Amino acid sequence: MKGPAIFLAQFIQDKEPFNTLDGLCAWAAGHGYEGIQLPTLDHWLIDLKKAAESKTYCDDLNGKVRAHGLEITELSTHIQGQLVAVHPAYDHLFDGFAPTMYRGNSKARTAWAIDQLKLAAKASANLGLNAHVTFSGGLAWPYVYPWPKRPQGLIEEAFNELADRWMPILDVFDEQGIDLCFELHPGEDLHDGASFDRFLDLCEEHPRLCINYDPSHFVLQQMDYLQFIDLYDDRIKMFHVKDAEFNPDGTGGVYGGYQDWVDRAGRFRSLGDGEIDFGAIFSKLTQYGYDGWAVLEWECCIKDGEQGAAEGAPFIRSHMIQSTNRAFDDFARGGSDRKSNRKLLGLD
Repeated sequence: MKGPAIFLAQFIQDKEPFNTLDGLCAWAAGHGYEGIQLPTLDHWLIDLKKAAESKTYCDDLNGKVRAHGLEITELSTHIQGQLVAVHPAYDHLFDGFAPTMYRGNSKARTAWAIDQLKLAAKASANLGLNAHVTFSGGLAWPYVYPWPKRPQGLIEEAFNELADRWMPILDVFDEQGIDLCFELHPGEDLHDGASFDRFLDLCEEHPRLCINYDPSHFVLQQMDYLQFIDLYDDRIKMFHVKDAEFNPDGTGGVYGGYQDWVDRAGRFRSLGDGEIDFGAIFSKLTQYGYDGWAVLEWECCIKDGEQGAAEGAPFIRSHMIQSTNRAFDDFARGGSDRKSNRKLLGLD
């Protein structure tokens, strides 16, 4: 496992040092991070089209980041992935994420988003990366709770359409040798293991259809986030290190009661302030041979981001495990062969 790294999306601001790539890199390195995960909507961070077309541009970008002692871990298209599939109920809200020229035209917005993902695949390859993180978007999300009873075939139709939109994108990622990792997240049609399995089947077990493992979203859904690793270890190619807690009471639970984050039963927290057992998570990922990055995604409804970032790097570093190359009881091992083994079993 590599790390610690930090996802920059939550820290971009219109003030120094958070308004330039050099400033963000110096800030992240100063907090002890070794890698940065780059969002791709802000051209001053990365020009996605240029990165897809020019290896020289990507070499220069890598050089700028490495000058601060950092590496680019992955690119992110969370926003563009969201716009690949938008239910009309959310058109107005999500229009604000798209360039002005595509607002009010959902088909043009979807085409732009799909093109953005394909550019990201090529840019990732030019940068020498091997994984990418995104959202799936959501066509069926307004119907997540089956009341009124969903019409037969509704969810099947939504997922068939979702697979039709994503399969050509997955093929481009395959051509570029990049794993496309979906962050399973409420609000997206891919939000848990069951929805991921449905999508995986429709995408014919596509080899590049992978997962960005983020246990915080599973705590808020009251899933078994440790067993999830056992079930999907072969598809987990990225890791967001994010904490959360769930404190239900007589007034609220999973759905949140339309309350602000600080008042909800399920809340995102800074690392170490929530309830997630990261010791067990890092152990399981190491056991299964996860060799990607451990990336802090800071989101907390209480603690300031600067403090969360400062505490994040040492927290991740303290949980990283160097995988052993020998058994602890090798010192007691005796010689063996088939004849002696049969003798020990009383077979000779």
